[in-house]
Amino acid sequence: MLLRCIRAENRKLHASPIWFMFFILPIISAGYGTFNYLQNLEILRDGWYSLWTQHTLFYSLFFFPCMVAVYAAYLWRLEHIGHNWNLIMAEPVPPFYLFLAKLLVVTKLVLLTQAFVFVLYWFCGRVFAGFTAPPPAITIFYLVRSVLGGLAVVAAQLLFSMVIRSFALPVFLGLAGGVSGMLLASRGYWYVWPYCLMQRGMNANQSSDMLADSYLGFALACVGWLALILLAVQLLLSHQDVKVR
Repeated sequence: MLLRCIRAENRKLHASPIWFMFFILPIISAGYGTFNYLQNLEILRDGWYSLWTQHTLFYSLFFFPCMVAVYAAYLWRLEHIGHNWNLIMAEPVPPFYLFLAKLLVVTKLVLLTQAFVFVLYWFCGRVFAGFTAPPPAITIFYLVRSVLGGLAVVAAQLLFSMVIRSFALPVFLGLAGGVSGMLLASRGYWYVWPYCLMQRGMNANQSSDMLADSYLGFALACVGWLALILLAVQLLLSHQDVKVR
């Protein structure tokens, strides 16, 4: 049943307008980061690492949470039309499977987005910054662990979009989450808010490894926040009767 739900969610992506955003936002972020790097060569002297700090600064704070919010809101849009929730709740499929299918599909989109971000990082470094050596392998590791940190953001945005009919409000909450995550992380409280975790995992705006001494805490925070949000979703779907719309 879960596989059928995943296939249904994947069909929503065919010729979807979100692909325009998938391409354009990372390009804007990479362009801004590259421009900022080239304008500050006198202080940004660590080559690929310095370029990484500029590419990830605004991407992790603003673009990533907004993109995930749009992905989530788009996948929930059909369920919020008319009385579709009543039809869904009457289907012989656990409602939690519907949420889990959306979680897996958005995670796939996040993986594709992160891969595209790395391609842009490599391209800008070679073409505009003039680097001849390949990008540091650890930047790929940063991207992979940022996906782990981003799972809680994906789950949170899907939860917001599940309970809020508006398309724009969850996107605004994603933006607010990214900004608040930056503020909390700057004070050392990165583990108390899920939007901090992606920024931390991506090593945003840092040349040295921000998780050098806290990998276990990072993993526990990622798993803990994801489990907490999924539990909240299960409780809502089983006790609040979301079909009443």
